[in-house]
Amino acid sequence: MYLDRFRLDGKIALITGGNRGIGLATARAMAEAGARCMLSARSETDDSRALVAEGHAFTAGDITDPATPDALVAATLEEFGRLDILVNNAGVADGGAFHDFDDDRLARIMDTNLIAPFRVARAAVRPMLAQGAGSIVNIGSISGFVANKPQLQVAYNSSKAAIHQMTTVMAFEYAGRGIRVNALAPGYIRTRMAEGGMDHPEMSKVWADNTPMGRFGTPEEMASCALFLASDAASYVTGATLVADGGYITH
Repeated sequence: MYLDRFRLDGKIALITGGNRGIGLATARAMAEAGARCMLSARSETDDSRALVAEGHAFTAGDITDPATPDALVAATLEEFGRLDILVNNAGVADGGAFHDFDDDRLARIMDTNLIAPFRVARAAVRPMLAQGAGSIVNIGSISGFVANKPQLQVAYNSSKAAIHQMTTVMAFEYAGRGIRVNALAPGYIRTRMAEGGMDHPEMSKVWADNTPMGRFGTPEEMASCALFLASDAASYVTGATLVADGGYITH
């Protein structure tokens, strides 16, 4: 009975940034749980093509293009006829001293990490309202809670804090209309976004030393969290930000 609540049989999931890392791992987890997935990213990878070969779908798009969010949802509805789950995963990271952080870099961070997820969620909510049910998982970060070290990244951290707040207020707005909205805040995870720091001996040591569990997480561990939040196992959970960071923000 309880394990069945983690199943997603008959559900349709749209996953942005679904061609690698946390997005791809989440698509695999949801597919294993019975969902059919629409993956989206700028381009396909061999791994995303493998999922498509198993009966899922892929649509390419630049998430920062204002037309893309509506197009992604439209493609999902055309392919599968409905949309039950959105995993708002696409994002970028950039850092540098605050006083030197120029407007172009600021715009890239905010357009990708905040404005685009806002637009995707806005587009996804509409069919969810029509069917009276849905689940949205926004991918935030521990960076939305803390100042990371040794890297300097005011813009990135601000964008992720905004995602957490967006999640809270969306959850409040739609809780009575059948739509749950939660966020996942990963710590340091072995993805392409973090691999530069993890390959750097000094930075890697600082990150690991500040993680009480003493290791980095994996995309698969984050996918398990996203699966929980999207599934009926979390049916009474909305407005939550689940931190999965090996204890990083405990001190």
